[in-house]
Amino acid sequence: MLISELSKILKTDLIGDRETKISGVCSPDNPSPNCICYLLDIKKFNSEIISNASAILTTEEIFKKIDIQFCYLITKNLNDSVITLHEQFLPPHCNFSNSSHLTLTKENLYSDFYFGDNSTYGSGCSFGVNVVIENNVKIGENVSLGHGVVIHKNCTIGNNVKIGSGCVIGSEGFGNFRLDDFSWGHIPHIGSVVIKNNVAIGSNCTIDRGTIEDTIIHDGVKLDNQIHIAHNVHIGENTAIAANTGIAGSCKIGKRNMIGGMVGIVDHITTADDVIITATSTIYKNLKKSGTYTGIMPFFNHASWKRIALLITKLDKIFNIIRLKKKL
Repeated sequence: MLISELSKILKTDLIGDRETKISGVCSPDNPSPNCICYLLDIKKFNSEIISNASAILTTEEIFKKIDIQFCYLITKNLNDSVITLHEQFLPPHCNFSNSSHLTLTKENLYSDFYFGDNSTYGSGCSFGVNVVIENNVKIGENVSLGHGVVIHKNCTIGNNVKIGSGCVIGSEGFGNFRLDDFSWGHIPHIGSVVIKNNVAIGSNCTIDRGTIEDTIIHDGVKLDNQIHIAHNVHIGENTAIAANTGIAGSCKIGKRNMIGGMVGIVDHITTADDVIITATSTIYKNLKKSGTYTGIMPFFNHASWKRIALLITKLDKIFNIIRLKKKL
């Protein structure tokens, strides 16, 4: 649509060329032509990178700090505008009344499943009972889907992939903005999930679609049962993750990581290649070097916990000071 039409829908002020054409939403970290990105924080602004987009949605306060001529939509309530913006570019939902109801051959388990429009699968695939594949899903060769697997719209599955029973691929992520009345507004997720080759996913795992860009599971990844991977997460090649682990949004997990059971990784964490995280650890800061990490803390009032955590990181220095004083 034209930026002028989008401005009316979002109820924003428009600065710039009213004839600018917008065909989607992009991230300020990875902008694309003919797309609009939204800027929540001036610290994320990079004029050389962001100029690859066609327009920016932001607030007047942030706009005044930007020094390039561009096409802008200026809003008084950025959270509301972002939610409405995403709604304009959501792919259509799968209409099961119009979807194919197929039965595979004997060699592929005689399985009933729903198959959305424009979806495809390659040779050697086997699907369990009650599989749901929504619109525009691309499935490679030799893919095995267990009973009750749901693959939501626009997802891509590579070759030689096994997905256990009860998995949900491409579900809506937990992306919410606090609105003026203190209620929560959900951001419609317009990204997707890409699962590459030779991946194995255990039963009852949930992998959320990206908010804008895709959630990506790279080649050779092995996931145990009951793992949650949130929106925009990237899991590096040949990483193995044990059961009941939760990885929050926008984390970048390196190659060949080994993550134990019941690990919790908070949002926007990056781990190096060849990292080992022991079971039940909580990871709340970037792991910049390969090695083995353990992070276990008892339950405290949050303010007390922050003070204690700071002291723990300095224990070796405190110990050396005490030892030096004893020698003196």
